[in-house]
Amino acid sequence: METETTEGTLLGGRVRYIQPANGFRSGIEPVLLAAAVPARPAEWVLEGGSGAGAALLCLGCRVPDARGVGIERDSGLASLARANAAANGFSSMFFVAADVLAMPVRRAFDHACANPPYHADNGTTSPNAARASAKRGREGMIADWAASLGAALRDGGTLTLILPPARLAEALAGCGRAGCGGVRLLPLWRRVGQPARLMLLHAVRGGRAPLALLAGMALHRTDGRLTPEFEACLREGAPLTL
Repeated sequence: METETTEGTLLGGRVRYIQPANGFRSGIEPVLLAAAVPARPAEWVLEGGSGAGAALLCLGCRVPDARGVGIERDSGLASLARANAAANGFSSMFFVAADVLAMPVRRAFDHACANPPYHADNGTTSPNAARASAKRGREGMIADWAASLGAALRDGGTLTLILPPARLAEALAGCGRAGCGGVRLLPLWRRVGQPARLMLLHAVRGGRAPLALLAGMALHRTDGRLTPEFEACLREGAPLTL
């Protein structure tokens, strides 16, 4: 039986995007993740848990000559991602149905990124198996993902993750295992004055600079409207510099 899908767009209509009608559906995380990857033309980007391809599609729109490989355990989502890449003319974006921890691709990447399954296993589980699998991860999984993705980088390559502050210690442990340092953190506030529910982490393979906590970015104004910085990322594909 074919999975029911919906067709929409990303980046203010710049990218066509098909995703499952039910189960795991993309939020703002992959758009922000793509904005924070400092890729340049002809560089190779590895994404762990690529879903239907939202992050790499947004990256491909901003950096047309970038080359990407998405690793997605769900073969149905990997197939959708390949169809999305073809529909947008991104011939240098490839998607592989595999486990991030098995790392089936053997090459040195310039950049790696992920919106990992960061919800704890001990919370309320979604009745939809696909959504639960995409959002929930066992204790230590973030560290394993960071280590696996970081190990695939060339020296000087960058690792970018988006995750909640509660999983930061795991992410830092994984970065350390992969030899990724020079960590820079960008808190993301839903509104000014509220605690950051997400943060972007940027690390460099072989980096030695001390950890830096950057001035964060608010996503919404107090009246609920998007901030100009967030709107530029969400609608126009503007980059975020970490």
